[in-house]
Amino acid sequence: MTHTWRFFRSSGFDQVVIDSVEDLQGLASLDKKLWTALACPTKGLELDPRMLSYIDADNDGRIRVPELLAAVEWTLARLATPEVLLSGNSLVLAAINSEDAEGAKILAAGKQLLARLTKQDADFVSVKDTQDLSKMFPASQPNGDGLIPAALAVDPDVAQAINDIIATLGSEVDRSSEAAISAEKIKQFFSDLNTLAAWELRLTQEPELKPLGAQTATAYDALTAVEAKIDDYFVRVQLASFDDKATASLNGSESQFAALGAQLLAIDSTDTKTLPLAKIVANQPLVLTQGINPAWQQAIQQFRQQSLDENVTELTLEQWTQLKASFAAYKAWLAKKPDLAVSALAADKREALLNSLIEQALLVLVDDDLKVADAANALVDLDKLVRYQAGLLTLVNNFVSFSDFYTRKDKAIFQAGTLFLDGRSCDLTVHVNDMAKHAKMAGLSNAYLVYCECTRKESPEKITIVAAITAGEVGNLMVGRNGVFYDRAGKDWDATVVKIIENAISVREAFWTPYRRLGRMVNNQLQKMAADQDKAIEAKSADAVSSTVTKAQDAAKAPADAKAAAPAAFDVAKFAGIFAAIGLAVGALGTALAAMMSGFLGLIWWQMPIAILGLLLIISGPSMVMAWFKLRQRNLSPILDANGWAVNTNAKVSIAFGTTLTVLASLPKGAKRDLKDPFA
Repeated sequence: MTHTWRFFRSSGFDQVVIDSVEDLQGLASLDKKLWTALACPTKGLELDPRMLSYIDADNDGRIRVPELLAAVEWTLARLATPEVLLSGNSLVLAAINSEDAEGAKILAAGKQLLARLTKQDADFVSVKDTQDLSKMFPASQPNGDGLIPAALAVDPDVAQAINDIIATLGSEVDRSSEAAISAEKIKQFFSDLNTLAAWELRLTQEPELKPLGAQTATAYDALTAVEAKIDDYFVRVQLASFDDKATASLNGSESQFAALGAQLLAIDSTDTKTLPLAKIVANQPLVLTQGINPAWQQAIQQFRQQSLDENVTELTLEQWTQLKASFAAYKAWLAKKPDLAVSALAADKREALLNSLIEQALLVLVDDDLKVADAANALVDLDKLVRYQAGLLTLVNNFVSFSDFYTRKDKAIFQAGTLFLDGRSCDLTVHVNDMAKHAKMAGLSNAYLVYCECTRKESPEKITIVAAITAGEVGNLMVGRNGVFYDRAGKDWDATVVKIIENAISVREAFWTPYRRLGRMVNNQLQKMAADQDKAIEAKSADAVSSTVTKAQDAAKAPADAKAAAPAAFDVAKFAGIFAAIGLAVGALGTALAAMMSGFLGLIWWQMPIAILGLLLIISGPSMVMAWFKLRQRNLSPILDANGWAVNTNAKVSIAFGTTLTVLASLPKGAKRDLKDPFA
């Protein structure tokens, strides 16, 4: 039977009414073109995040139509009395459909959870009951997810092995919210141990890998510590043998030693280490007992003790080459060491793990955990059903339609809270993740938008919101202005305006705009004239002083009997012309004003207010008409689309509706007001 849909009209478009079980049951048949939104993000919404994660089946951070329909269908199938979805209260156990196979498991899980919470007498489960996963899934009990935390192991050695695996290979999060490991990580861990053990076994099976027996490792370390420096020494000796003129330079330049002499030296300084290992002499072997660069003496002595016989006092190039060749096999073996995280564990611990039955014990724990998967999954489904019962209808009424927003019965899920700024409160506030990206799209809304950064003293968290100013006037709105933002939980945040997108706010503001512009223009011109006049007076004063000083100097130089130049004659004609021009301007202005006043006073008394109104309309009319058209184009869609929504309609914010979203300051009803202002 075809479902009869009901619609309400708000801000210029039709929206479906969903307030009954029949509406939810028929939701799949509703034409998608009539849905207000086709997708929404899972972040930045005033809804239960865990509920949204359940609906977001593909975990892409967005909820789409098929996912919402699947959630509605699943919920209706699990409920014997789906009317509980309309209440939004706790889930009564009797409302669960026990005739459905999954519903029966959920009902049993509900009773099990209440018993675990020592609430056996309760007949309902709430979101608070399922909020703490550690109570639903204690870490010391199997929970069916195939992950085992250390708390699940009874044997201390097995628990320590779990911690070792976590320390080397990382962890996953168990349903109890504890760090845990999977069967894959267990198998990888012991496979890595075997790989590393096989590599280490070669050292005992291949004698050529240990030219110095048990001392091979320490000898090789001592050799590699000085290998590059000894190679450098013999190359320099060979160059000195090639040409005697190179010997001085190969031993270090005078400027280099001069620079060292000016420093506060240290044995291990970089400048000291860069000098040759020993004095360079053609065909000279490396004397190990004397003449060694002080920065390398300790390393050379360790090399001599660990890699050579202590009786060896000199090292020739041939001996050095043979010594390095003796370690070639060991070096090649060392280069093939597996790059595995388990190598961080001590060798004795690795050996103990391989020689025990711990791997099998861990895999048994995984199998035991998976055996209770059905019962544990039922607990997850219980949590899902409880959350769907509490918030699914709210999501539907903010997705299929925007009824919460346009009926103003409650705030929409995208409304972050209320911003108090410059004598007004703004209810259309939205969380913003990327302000620059959001502003590019949101500017198309034709709304006056204010972006604010919000902080709280009690928390290091910082959030960004955008508020639409939909009523009143611009006033003192500016970047840097401070306000207070109250989120949906009632927490107050310090809000600072960081960006403004200017658009029309109201028709009332548009009425006064021409006069404000004229006032600003006159004010700017007067300030400019005053500044110019001030500069002119300053310049004239400076010229007068300069002229006086110059004349005084000229007079001092001139002969005593020189006569002063006669002052310029007063130009009467020029003065009269200027005065006449000023008089004509004043007269013309006065004539115009007199004509206007005489015309106005010649009107009948009832025509006078009409004339004034007509004059005001001539001045303010165009601005008001333009603002009216722009305000009719205000659209919520770009503001939400910039946050990841896919709004499917032209969600307008009309002039009348806008006045309900931004409330201006007003005196309380019945308040008494004293209009005498001593400082007006």
